[in-house]
Order: sequence, then C-alpha cells, then structure tokens
Amino acid sequence: MNTSTETLARIRCHGGWLHRIRHHSSVLDCDMVFALFLPPAAENGDVPTLWWLSGLTCTDENFSSKAGAFRLAAKLGLAVICPDTSPRGTDLPGEHESYDFGSGAGFYVNATQAPWNAHYHMYDYVTKELPALVRALFPLSDAEAISGHSMGGHGALVCALRQPGRYASVSAFAPIAHPTGCPWGRKAFSGYLGDNEADWATYDACALIAEGRSKQPLFVDQGLADNFLAEQLMPDMLESVCQQHDHPLSLRRHEDYDHSYYFITSFIDDHLRYHARHLGLSPG
Repeated sequence: MNTSTETLARIRCHGGWLHRIRHHSSVLDCDMVFALFLPPAAENGDVPTLWWLSGLTCTDENFSSKAGAFRLAAKLGLAVICPDTSPRGTDLPGEHESYDFGSGAGFYVNATQAPWNAHYHMYDYVTKELPALVRALFPLSDAEAISGHSMGGHGALVCALRQPGRYASVSAFAPIAHPTGCPWGRKAFSGYLGDNEADWATYDACALIAEGRSKQPLFVDQGLADNFLAEQLMPDMLESVCQQHDHPLSLRRHEDYDHSYYFITSFIDDHLRYHARHLGLSPG
C-alpha cells in the first residue's frame, strides 16, 4: 500500500489536532483529500474512530467546519475521519454537469458501468483503502463506528448493514433511506450500476434490512421541515421495513428542523455519545 501523503493543514483544535491530508488513491486512481481529527488522548495511545460520510456536493471540509463536533470528540477521546464524497480531478464526460451525479455525488458504491468504473469505487475507498491508510499513519485502534448525512447517511447505513460486526455502531442524519425508490438514487444507480435493479438493491438500506443481512440497531435523526423528506429521503419506508423485519431502529423526528448543518450541529452530541458508549468510551 502506498502511504505517501501530503499534509495540507494541521490545526490545533480543542487540545487535539485536525489534519487535512492529500494522498493518491489506487482504488479511485486519482488524488484524494480527507480530514482527520485526533483527540488529545491519541498522544497516549490508540483511539477509536468515527467515520463521517458527507452528502451531495460536500467535500471533506463541510463536517469539519460546520458540525461543531470536535469539542465533545476531544473530551470523549474519539477520532473523527471525514472522506471526500467522490473522486476528484478525473474530468469524465458529464461528470460536472449536475449536483446529484458525478462530482460530489459518489453515493458510496462501486461503479460497474463505463466510464465511471474507472474511478468511482467509493465503497471500497471508505471501507478498505482509507481505513488501512489512516491506521498505518495514525494512532487508531481497530474499533470504529460510522455515521453520515443525506447521501452520506445512506452510505453509513449501507456500509454497516453489508458488513455485520464491522462497526460498533451506526447512525445517520436525514439519510437517503431507500435510494432504489427515489429520484436521487435511481439516477445515480442507473448511471453507476446499470439497468439491472437487482444490482441496485445491494446498496439500499431498506433492501438489505429486508434481506436480513444484519440486525445491528440503527439510530436516525430526521427533521420534519426537510424539503427532501418525502420524495428523496423516505424515512417512513425505513421505519416500515424495520418494523416488518423486527430490525432495531431508533428514528427521531424533529419538528421545524431542515436538511442543513444547523440540524446536524443541533444533535451531533447525541450521536457522538451514542457511538462513544458502543465503542467502550465514557459518554461524558
């Protein structure tokens, strides 16, 4: 594995360090940038990790600058890693033409269709290549949890459900819960995965729950003033499938909250403490 990296920024934050790092991804065949917050506890030994997967149009910087998560992460002794949301610099035909496909919209799948299959393997990037890289470079234990927002919430649920036992816990903010049934997901999956909808189901949280891949509890927050609520996110479908298949789900609905990072920063501490408990840390 190539562990050559370039540090773009190293910023002191709540007694820990926020790193922003560029590296060449063999899986994506392009240069990528990720952010990693190391709490003060990392100076004394390995710490567990929370993976944060961001949503459409985002980069590694959105969560770092807007979520307000690092004060509590520092107190808990929890590292936070924020990958980018798609390959960068590949300039494929049509890659930059829409916000919901191509640049900033990798959907955390392994593309099978040309030309996307040359680069768009975000599932393998966030579950294989990047975890191996960061553990080779930083004092991180094998204990990990995963969370995300919108497209990243979809990614977090799918990564956990496809790999039972991999993550100590999983949570999501306003996830695209049933991508095979919504316009965002159908557009992305048809482009990345082709016309066979059976292939799409392997990246759909509702389908994976119905299949019985995992019984890992899910913790989801959803704002009821979210303008993507009914057409794109479909939390009611997630709730119904979980009820039908006896899958543990805590779905909290919040009046007046929208899809923005104002929603995330309002409840991120609940998610950090949730993951801390499952990772064996004191929730503070």
